[in-house]
Amino acid sequence: MQQATILKKILDRKHQEVEQSKRDVSVSSLVQSAESAFAPRGFARAMASAIDSKRPAVIAEIKKASPSKGLIRENFNPAAHAKDYERAGATCLSVLTDRDFFQGDDSYLIEARKACALPVIRKDFIIDEYQLYEACAMGADCVLLIVAALNQADLISLNKKAKELGLDVLVEVHDSAECERALQLDNQLLGINNRNLHDFTTNLETTIDLLQQIPDSVKVITESGIHTSKDVQKMLDKNIYGFLVGESLMREQNIQQAYKNLFNPAKTPQ
Repeated sequence: MQQATILKKILDRKHQEVEQSKRDVSVSSLVQSAESAFAPRGFARAMASAIDSKRPAVIAEIKKASPSKGLIRENFNPAAHAKDYERAGATCLSVLTDRDFFQGDDSYLIEARKACALPVIRKDFIIDEYQLYEACAMGADCVLLIVAALNQADLISLNKKAKELGLDVLVEVHDSAECERALQLDNQLLGINNRNLHDFTTNLETTIDLLQQIPDSVKVITESGIHTSKDVQKMLDKNIYGFLVGESLMREQNIQQAYKNLFNPAKTPQ
């Protein structure tokens, strides 16, 4: 149960972090910052448009490190990476803002968003409404809600509040039970993480196996384990057009070329 332990450690630390942030910066200050920074670019709309056109809709991730792999990219430059992804043809960006476990930072999202015109999701462990105000203040267009990290009442509440604030929401699941919970929200975007919560292994069949539960109106985003053009093609052959990819691209020196190698050879089903 190593991963469950890691998740618990992350969430325990996140509660401490949020409480400290609340002492440092009031919600009213965040609201003032959000009024000048927040102009949504339409994250869900961009993903839905690409998916409906039956072409890869890619959330390209800016990620410096992870708890399981350690440092992923040494020469890390969020603004440059954002430009590379935009030039390569990404639909949206994902930026890690968790500091203690992913070496992320709020400033990385701000820098990345300023450097391009792509909609951006704040990738973090959202457990409190305060973090939604933070997301608005830093200019995020979308937030991630991880079903495994929240009870159902909090999941529903945070989803509702995010929408009230004008944020799109990507709800992430890992298994059938979590998928059932996520579908109660009636959201447009559903992320399926192929990483096993218990042993950290990845299996692309996770996404494929859950498809039968998901109505056609929901846009599926497959996450983790997409490393080759064959992986991409496997998903396209199952009519899955949404992708969140980070590590396999961030490890390459030439991000634009790595993106093109991953997605350009893909042939959409006839």
